[in-house]
Amino acid sequence: MGLFDNLKQLGDLKKMRDQAMEVQKRLALIKITIEHKGITVVMTGDQKVQSISGDMEPGKVTEAVNEALKQSQKVAADEMKGLMGGMGMPG
Repeated sequence: MGLFDNLKQLGDLKKMRDQAMEVQKRLALIKITIEHKGITVVMTGDQKVQSISGDMEPGKVTEAVNEALKQSQKVAADEMKGLMGGMGMPG
């Protein structure tokens, strides 16, 4: 591997990093609202809880937050599929 191959790899890594950062920014803007057993959880696509309201029984809150996490993971996976497809990786 020559110097030019190493430079190309560095350029490719920077491009991948930039694309990953763009996906992260998009995920932060996505709002996911889950209503589960009388509890509403609003979470961003990057899995930050924005609000929890409703019947604050601890078991119900845990279930609702877990459901919101599941949905945010699906959203993140869909966003990452686009990124991976742009890198020529198998998907």
